Amino acid sequence: MTQRENILRLLHREQHEFAPVDFSLCPKLATDYRRLENQPTLGYDEYFDFPWRAMPGLVPDNRDVTRFYKYHEGRMNERVWVDGNGVGHESTPTSMHMTKMLHPLDTAETADDIINYPLPQYLKQDNPNLKAAADAIHARGYASRANAPCSIWETAWYIRGMENLMVDMMSDNEMAELLLDRVTEMDIQAALLYAEAGADVLYFGDDIGMQRSIMMSRELYMKWLPPRLKRMISAVRAVRPEIVICYHSCGYIEPFIPDLIDAGIDTLNPIQPESMDFAEIFQKYHDKLSFYGTIGTQTVMPFGTPEEVRETVRRNLDIARDGGLIAAPTHLLEPEVPWINVRAYVDACRSYKY
Repeated sequence: MTQRENILRLLHREQHEFAPVDFSLCPKLATDYRRLENQPTLGYDEYFDFPWRAMPGLVPDNRDVTRFYKYHEGRMNERVWVDGNGVGHESTPTSMHMTKMLHPLDTAETADDIINYPLPQYLKQDNPNLKAAADAIHARGYASRANAPCSIWETAWYIRGMENLMVDMMSDNEMAELLLDRVTEMDIQAALLYAEAGADVLYFGDDIGMQRSIMMSRELYMKWLPPRLKRMISAVRAVRPEIVICYHSCGYIEPFIPDLIDAGIDTLNPIQPESMDFAEIFQKYHDKLSFYGTIGTQTVMPFGTPEEVRETVRRNLDIARDGGLIAAPTHLLEPEVPWINVRAYVDACRSYKY
């Protein structure tokens, strides 16, 4: 059974042969990998034989981010860079992969400010080689994973500012509807390009939970976000019904899980163990959802012993013994994680017997 066959059967909660391995490393750990595994050039996804390979990132119609500089007047400096959606990012000497966000529409006051904001488009003519990339991945026996820029809530608040967008939503300001609709249409464009190219897995999401609570009331959430999420997933399924929809949200999100299922989510990531109990979540939802994650990057990966890492992996795989779990670290592995614990995670997956 190839990696592709195995991972797709697992995600469809069908009989599969082995537990796959997957993780992301911060720059410091990537350096440790090259040194400790004596692999100066080979990527760690190849070395550890991950089940999927990433499809190319999408190219927007306009890559000239200087058009957004007027939205950041007075705050551009040598530490600030602007992304393709116009969001400014200011690095700090102590940050690893986090930045201070500068929201281009944080002072917007009218609907016209939203309407005239120059969001990018994702067009087929700017991304002609996606299908060839998916075919090449499949020919090697791997699943094609599209890490899509499809975060409806996060993209919107990155642009507007979270507090501003929350106020717009709670006050039924038309600016909230305009911005969320424009972001949704942009996301649909991006997702359809990957679906049409034959991607096996569409991975995207929004952080809608905090460590111990949901980020907004379920009433507010239901009004604004699931209808747009469902619209996007329905458009994708109309093109590629078999695609696996993998949705990411850190934190505590259990009250939203039935709504995510209703919207069409297949796989939920990462089931952060510091916020939710995987055994409970699996018992409630395993007939409708698969899961990806569950190995804590705030707890066992940085601070556990190698045996505790192995025990956690085995315990979670036992819970989902009939399928439906990619046991993996719940987020980027940070510098505090000992390399021996990364190795313990890999060994636990490799040695697990179904």
